[in-house]
Amino acid sequence: MTNRLSPFLIATMILGFAFLYAPIASVVIYSFNASRLVAVWAGFSFQWYGALFENEAIGRATLISFEVAVIAATGALILGTLVAHALARYRRFAGRTLFAAMATAPLVMPEIITGLSLLLLFVALEQATGWPLGRGILTIAIAHITLGIAFVAVIVEARLSAFDRSLEEAALDLGARPMVVFFVITLPLIAPALAAGWLLAFTLSFDDLVIASFTAGPASTTLPMVIFSSVRLGVSPQINALATLFLIAVTAIVLAANRLLRVR
Repeated sequence: MTNRLSPFLIATMILGFAFLYAPIASVVIYSFNASRLVAVWAGFSFQWYGALFENEAIGRATLISFEVAVIAATGALILGTLVAHALARYRRFAGRTLFAAMATAPLVMPEIITGLSLLLLFVALEQATGWPLGRGILTIAIAHITLGIAFVAVIVEARLSAFDRSLEEAALDLGARPMVVFFVITLPLIAPALAAGWLLAFTLSFDDLVIASFTAGPASTTLPMVIFSSVRLGVSPQINALATLFLIAVTAIVLAANRLLRVR
């Protein structure tokens, strides 16, 4: 029995990879284009990388997006872990079905509906209580936490469902309190799921455009909002350079993570 790939399968793989990565490769190539026109090649140049680092709007938006993503991912991790623990450990309690449906609703709800409803909520709260005062980083972070909780809860609940509870029961039999068992036994063993949930929530927050557009203020423009407003007038070579830098950063992180897993 041969393990050689058939010509049809090889051609399909090539076409599939070309469909996925050819547009990304074109973005990287044209980030070194000397011409301001994206579709016209005028020679090799690093000028757009220099212009990118001098662009204060993109730099400020990147910092805002990073700050919001860290806050949102951390908040979603804490709340999502608690939701997952409740769903995985307590199979029967009043309102469990409704609680589970509400916790996972952002997974299937269109982002435009989520963003609009959160905007109306913030406006109503400001009129009733004076908080939050306008829209900014805080409102974007709260909105992204609402979105990220569902994803973290699904990931962590799946890990807890396959968790060997005999370890927790042994610790309880030895006199450990439930809170101690949770922090000393449970959390370290589900750490990979927690890391995956945090990274997913961070990525969703950093990449979000729709919800941030509804909940952001004039002084809290995120990076996707800046990019979207820029490409509406035509793709700037600076955006190609920015995308290339992000691609390099993501590739380096993935390779480092794979290296770390192999060492461990």
